Amino acid sequence: MKRNIYKTTAYTELNVTPLMDLAWNLLVVFIIAVTATVQGIKVNLPKASANPVIAKPRTKAITITSEGLIYLDTYKVSVEELKSRLRQYKAADPDLPVVIKGDESISYQLVIEVLDILSKLDITHLGLVTQKIVK
Repeated sequence: MKRNIYKTTAYTELNVTPLMDLAWNLLVVFIIAVTATVQGIKVNLPKASANPVIAKPRTKAITITSEGLIYLDTYKVSVEELKSRLRQYKAADPDLPVVIKGDESISYQLVIEVLDILSKLDITHLGLVTQKIVK
């Protein structure tokens, strides 16, 4: 006669500790993924001694990268696309505020082109984003 050496007992509880570990890991991955996508385009900003006024939520950001690429908020645009989109935003909001974030190594001519577009569209609420000088 063979003897059964394995116990066959029924479990009446469910161990949820591994499930909680999985849930916490998924939450951490989600938080890291979301914060990484929200930060926008990275540029090296020039330095200034005064703090600029914090932009309002409806503010449009024009970013000029060190490669000379232009972004409106987080969308890459050409000079003509920038002009047409800003014209549409200006029609919807006559007091449209705009900030320019230009990399410190870009050509000054590109910034002048963007400022000319803003001037032609009569966008007068304008800010230039800089970094505070750390002493």
